[in-house]
Amino acid sequence: MMTVRNFVGRIGLPRLIIALFLFSLFAVAPFVGVRVDTSLSDVFVRFGMNGIMVLAMVPMIQSGCGLNFGLPLGVIAGLLGACISIELDVIGFKGFGLAILIALPFAVGLGCFYAQILNRVKGGEMMIATYVGFFVVALMCLGWTLLPFKSPVMLWGYGGEGLRTTISVGGHWNRVLDEFLSFNIGGHFFFPLGMYIFMAAVCCVVSLFMRTRTGAEMASVGTNPDFARAAGVNVDRMRTLSVVISTVLGAVGILVYEQSFGFIQLYMAPFYMAFPAVASILLGGASIKKATLSNVIIGTFLFQGIVTMTPSVINSMIESDMSEVLRIVASNGMILYALTRKGTVRR
Repeated sequence: MMTVRNFVGRIGLPRLIIALFLFSLFAVAPFVGVRVDTSLSDVFVRFGMNGIMVLAMVPMIQSGCGLNFGLPLGVIAGLLGACISIELDVIGFKGFGLAILIALPFAVGLGCFYAQILNRVKGGEMMIATYVGFFVVALMCLGWTLLPFKSPVMLWGYGGEGLRTTISVGGHWNRVLDEFLSFNIGGHFFFPLGMYIFMAAVCCVVSLFMRTRTGAEMASVGTNPDFARAAGVNVDRMRTLSVVISTVLGAVGILVYEQSFGFIQLYMAPFYMAFPAVASILLGGASIKKATLSNVIIGTFLFQGIVTMTPSVINSMIESDMSEVLRIVASNGMILYALTRKGTVRR
């Protein structure tokens, strides 16, 4: 029979505290005028928006490359696919699908470049990945101003050159997944079933791949690279494959995020996408050497739940509009907390 101590040990005290805090926010919400059904709907939407980008952490962790702070490379590939899709003026599911198809070769190319660097700095991947991400994001700040896009939807107004900082996907493929097979209960609870079907399909593909022989070899490289090498596994090749898969997932993830958010954010915005994803996977119970699909699901729900509920509940309690400040404090606080525990989180 499982005791309380065993239960806490299995769940992990930090995760249990965060989960109880999130539950308390939902419990307090009705008493301060916050609708629970609307808040829960917001959490589910944000979960779906961010889930695939958190999933992008798994392959690199499993191969021993550590936390994917180079996620902005995949994000940039997705942004390129999105912008080209809008430039070609393809709308609806076709436009969204075209954005993914265009993003894939960019993601594979950037992933190979990224992997070559990481294979040269074994043991220092996470620090180098951060600087690689910063370098590519900064380089693309020039690219967004110089690339020959012509669509008036994306260019600065009044004959300006270069892409806008924020570009609307309205009129193209805004909410194509969110509204597909979606349902609404009582006018307050909205569930984007289409987005969850898409995310589940991606998770299944990744899960099935990790169960293949190649996936097992990749995991063996992360567990014990010397043993894997002695068994005939090409360590660098497995690491490269994991980085490419993570970069591809990052590209797909940002496109899912954009169709729900309604806007494409360029220039320095991609650089800040990695930290919430890293924090989510760690809050879910992953370590820098092992991550599972359950870590993705639990961590994403906890992180997005806290980020969603904290501002609305506290705003209503103090009767003041400090939602954005509170959201920044909550998200960055969890990021800081997760990063300080990256080596000790329970699996």
